[in-house]
Amino acid sequence: MATSDGFPASFYGEPGVLGMLSNGISAFLVLLQNFNSARTGNPPVGVENILAGVHLILIGGICQVVAGLLSFRKYDHLSGTAFISYAALWSSYGATRIYFGASTETQTAAFAQHLTTNNSSLSTVVQSNICLNATSDAVCLLFLSIKESAIAGLVPYILLSFLLAFCSATVNYIMPFVFGAITATLIFEAVGVVGGSWALVVSGVLELLILVFAIYGSAALLVKGLTQRLVLKGFGTPLFNVLLLGTANSASAQSIGQEKKKNTKYAEPMALGFFCDTVAPFIFAFYSFGYMKSFGLGAAWVSIVTAAQLFSSYYAYLRQDCYHTTKFGLHATYWLIKAWDEFVVSAVIVEHSTVNSARQAMVGNWFFVVAGLVFCVGSLNMDVLEVIHNLLFVLLTVSTIPQIPQQSYYIFFGVACSLFTAASLYGTFSRLINTIAEKSLIPVGPQPVSTAQMKAVLQGCWSKQEEEEVPAQTGQVSDSLFYLLNGVAALSALHSSGSSTNPAFLHLTVPWVLISGAIVQVYVSRLQVTGGGRFGSVISSIYVAVWATWTWFRFAGNLLQLSTEAAYGFAAGAIAFLVINAFLMLIAAYRNLVLLFLTTIMEVVLVCFLLSTLSRLPYQLEMAMLALLSIISVYGALASLVNCIFSQRLLPMGPALLKERVKKESAAELPCPVANSHLTSGLVKIAGLLEEGGVCGIPTDTVYALAASCKNPQAIEKIYNIKDRPAEKPVCICISSVEQLVETNPPFSPLLWEFMRNVYPGGISCIVNKGEWLFKLGVGPAYARVGTKDTIMIRVPDHTVTAHLCNITGPLAITSANPSGEADSTHHSMVINRLGHKIQGVLCDGDSNEVVASTVVNCVKIDEGTITIVREGCVPAVKIQQIFDRVKSTMV
Repeated sequence: MATSDGFPASFYGEPGVLGMLSNGISAFLVLLQNFNSARTGNPPVGVENILAGVHLILIGGICQVVAGLLSFRKYDHLSGTAFISYAALWSSYGATRIYFGASTETQTAAFAQHLTTNNSSLSTVVQSNICLNATSDAVCLLFLSIKESAIAGLVPYILLSFLLAFCSATVNYIMPFVFGAITATLIFEAVGVVGGSWALVVSGVLELLILVFAIYGSAALLVKGLTQRLVLKGFGTPLFNVLLLGTANSASAQSIGQEKKKNTKYAEPMALGFFCDTVAPFIFAFYSFGYMKSFGLGAAWVSIVTAAQLFSSYYAYLRQDCYHTTKFGLHATYWLIKAWDEFVVSAVIVEHSTVNSARQAMVGNWFFVVAGLVFCVGSLNMDVLEVIHNLLFVLLTVSTIPQIPQQSYYIFFGVACSLFTAASLYGTFSRLINTIAEKSLIPVGPQPVSTAQMKAVLQGCWSKQEEEEVPAQTGQVSDSLFYLLNGVAALSALHSSGSSTNPAFLHLTVPWVLISGAIVQVYVSRLQVTGGGRFGSVISSIYVAVWATWTWFRFAGNLLQLSTEAAYGFAAGAIAFLVINAFLMLIAAYRNLVLLFLTTIMEVVLVCFLLSTLSRLPYQLEMAMLALLSIISVYGALASLVNCIFSQRLLPMGPALLKERVKKESAAELPCPVANSHLTSGLVKIAGLLEEGGVCGIPTDTVYALAASCKNPQAIEKIYNIKDRPAEKPVCICISSVEQLVETNPPFSPLLWEFMRNVYPGGISCIVNKGEWLFKLGVGPAYARVGTKDTIMIRVPDHTVTAHLCNITGPLAITSANPSGEADSTHHSMVINRLGHKIQGVLCDGDSNEVVASTVVNCVKIDEGTITIVREGCVPAVKIQQIFDRVKSTMV
């Protein structure tokens, strides 16, 4: 919802207050327990630990997630990454407290007695997975290695806190102390887990420092938000300039700049995604090398960090970044599956030979190998770091191929996880520093293959004739992830008749099919809804139900030994799925051949499912169809990913078999003349109306604006009447380029000129002092009607249409095209509907580039070393301050 100034109320908020208070309160809760344990010598047990864990999840987890999400919306890379990462930390630590509270000494003692009786070590249990028939023994195994699991989870967060402390020093000098205190706290918390009351005391003191820093930082940000200026010291002044870390790499900087220009409304989530790829494999490496004897608590830590990785995928989606949306979504799926796969091994204790035979029959991991290769292809035109990261992910997936012998399996997997962790940690650091500096200071390598070469190779995959028949389209950003998840589920569900009677296989297959086909695909359905994909949201939601039902009947059902009557109920459900999928096939025929093939194969798969409920399943047919479904999914994922990355149809998806016939309706009479911005005649038409003294709606690089020619002062007066705009609110002038200002030779300082060249063209308006130079610019008769008595606001939109229009008409007086106090117009239809009866024309350009107006910066006192954010719009204040600091440093 827009305010009277035309930008969302969320821009006024300061999520850093919520984030830092969440950290401070969570630290305070832990320090109370630490001081009490050190004083009494008795660690917290039972309900006390459970309640502490719940509070940590609610305050340090959920509240901090909200702060992180709002920070990403404010284009704050550092805070968004930090708050969501620490939300995962406190939630995981809360889960650890709950585990400690739920475990009992009697269970652990009973299991230890079992080990002594059977002359077995803990490592032997993990490697050989001794079968215990007693339920209590199984529970005991789940509660083994709680301390080791906690340490394995804390170590990567210690590394993250150190990186955040270092990176935040380039932004202000409060956050480094907060993150530094958290780093030291986590170190002593890890020491305190294994014993030593002195470590708890030191940790408690450090947690008290976190609370003090958090309170001061929150107060400083709160006052800043209320007064719109820095009152309390600490924010706005970095400890050192980020540019001191190195010089920009030209090739990498160019690619980063191109990505930024595509979408600047949300902060970059790549650092968060790389960090999640650091935590999960680090925990798996500890487990694979035998440090953790059970993956009960480890599954909770990995599950929580994968939720954070889905947030990074979501914000990549909001940035229209198909590559990282799909990559982080797939990685989160992989870690979640592997975590619960090992959890099943820990909880359902089976013999070594049984686990081996069960995994020999599982082929779902091969799909991840192929998916990793797909990302290797998709990243060839990015940078070397992305290619290396994807190759290491391929190595990681290869290391978990079930056909590898058990002894080599865990060692190979541990080594691969270690290498992947190192690459991900470097990726976290480089992405974070480079996004803060908006330059490629930390080397990530050049493009292995240029974009032009990639396009040339991919375009050679199909004939020119087909290119002419099939128009270039870009699918939904989440389409590739949809294909990948269904491919994983299909290949994981593939099994022979012999495997259907193996309890270990049935147990291990449940997470593979359920997580990929149902749980994560709910997230894809949500993305499709967000993007307005009606069919995409429907088909993914239906397939969520299909794979969930499949898992329940085919795998869990065999374990539960469902009755014949229950099987008939599933048969009725299978018939319903067949009917629904038939409608999906019909709709897919209007889309493309790949989607049609996928739905058709799924129809045959559902027939097999129906036959299985009637005990008439032809296993060979089902295996062939599931394999074919996974193959189609691989191609669909590759084609969707490549076509979306390049915004061009490079790999064919096939034409629609059925063409949608749209009945042309007679156009309703419009309240004012309209013109097409893509046509020269349209620009000339609107320019003529402006020259004649008319007021027209025009597109800009932000939202639609009302424009009047500065040659016609009476037209500027009309704008106030059209909008019901208060007379005390001035309008700004719009020009095509900074060079127009240079020609008028205004008395601007070198600092102001350099600042303007860094922010123009773009969604920023600069307020400067008026002068005679405005007459040379062409403002002339409108001098007294634009700006205030002493100052003028200048806009240089990064929009080709607006620039050409200004070249034709000269400077324009503009303001947002909305009735005063109402929301901005983000489409030409909104201008026509709301103001069309009052204005003389509208230049139609479709959806606006932004949803809020420009950010207004007062540069009157720039030579005194200060600028003031009058109104925060599409360009966040944090980014403008970074640009100004960088400009000042180069002028010294």
